[in-house]
Amino acid sequence: MNPEKTGVTILGSGTCVPSLVRSSAAALVKTGESRVLLDVGAGTLHRLLEAGHRVFDISHILLTHFHPDHTGELASFLFSNKYPDVSRRERPLTLLGGPGVSDFFRRLLDLYGNWVQLPGGKFQLLEADPEKAGERDFGDFFLSWAPVNHNPESLAYRIRGISGETIVYSGDTDASESLKNLAMDADLLICESALPDALKVPGHLSPSMAGEIAAAARVRKLVLTHFYPECDGADMVGECRRTYAGPLVLAEDLMEIEL
Repeated sequence: MNPEKTGVTILGSGTCVPSLVRSSAAALVKTGESRVLLDVGAGTLHRLLEAGHRVFDISHILLTHFHPDHTGELASFLFSNKYPDVSRRERPLTLLGGPGVSDFFRRLLDLYGNWVQLPGGKFQLLEADPEKAGERDFGDFFLSWAPVNHNPESLAYRIRGISGETIVYSGDTDASESLKNLAMDADLLICESALPDALKVPGHLSPSMAGEIAAAARVRKLVLTHFYPECDGADMVGECRRTYAGPLVLAEDLMEIEL
């Protein structure tokens, strides 16, 4: 991956279902000196190492919602920052999520105590207000978000990188006008497509639905991810092509995508 360009590594393209080839949800965005982790499901720490990154390299963690397949390794990630010493972290870790993330983190502290507590100078917790529009400046990137149709706290994120490239990450969602608006004219949309069209369930998208959102938002490239095992034998590309004609990729763990 070109070190000068914003890029994405898919760390986990799967779900809660254990798989030897698909870890639970996670993606890594590289922009400037920042390394932004989108979700931290089971298998993320292993995939990070395989992709050539240490936990100390991660500057931001953005949680789309609190389901275990998106947050299951958060405690392990925080704990790992304390070995051999948290002083190895050169920049603070920012953890950001939707409404209730402060309480979610407090409950982790109630359970694990000091094992997941980083010093104040090495950690900040931010709770995003889904009703507040606009971009937040994090130096190497601008971040915006929108509520999506899954859980009360569910957010999709839009990252505008240091060179102007835009990446949108849907998290889990059903059809959401807010996701279409957030993804408008994005360079890349990483969109969940949990099950084939015929097996569509509430709270999740299917390939043709993801394609419809991408087409309406005029995204330049669409990556489908968050695949249950039923997707393996389905024509996910063909179903998405019913609604979207642009560049299309089916996510795989450790896939690198350059913008």
